[in-house]
Amino acid sequence: MKILIADDHSVVRRGLVTILKDEFPLALIAEATDGAELLQKASADNWDIVISDISMPGRSGMEILKELKEVAPKVPVLILSVHAPEQYAVRTIKAGASGYLTKESAPELLVKVVQHIMGGRKYITPEIAEMLAESYNDDKPVHENLSDREFEVMKLIASGKTVSEIGNMLSLSVNTISTYRSRILEKMRMASNSELTHYTISNKLI
Repeated sequence: MKILIADDHSVVRRGLVTILKDEFPLALIAEATDGAELLQKASADNWDIVISDISMPGRSGMEILKELKEVAPKVPVLILSVHAPEQYAVRTIKAGASGYLTKESAPELLVKVVQHIMGGRKYITPEIAEMLAESYNDDKPVHENLSDREFEVMKLIASGKTVSEIGNMLSLSVNTISTYRSRILEKMRMASNSELTHYTISNKLI
């Protein structure tokens, strides 16, 4: 068994290796510290499963996931994130992930989910299944109309980041971020950052 773990925190990677080695003592486990290293290692070898964070330094986690599914389309990907399912679960499943777990999940559940996914199945909780169903309805939440990049920018705006700070974080120009902001407000039918902030907090998106 070959497992590739991607997370920018060494303590998280070490904990995952310990949990997985207890259950799969003969497994070969490799590590990546960011999206670029994840893509490089994923394309250079054959893996049975990739376990990855969605928020790592550099490029957007959603962009990395989509590219990962291009370079290694048959490799199942389990997203293990600090973010609540309301924030990224639906988007990651639609982008090709085989499952979504929060980092506060019990080690036993992690092992169970890894086994489930490696058996060729997706791991989708009833909660995530309901959110997936709602995302295809006409009355879906308005933030589901945002692209992955727009959704990321909205969360950063709602977190109090300035346009220039967001530009630096995403390696984009201030003008580009301002354009995203205008597009987000239009799609969300809102007029100010404070309205975005209230919405994201109310819907547990940050």
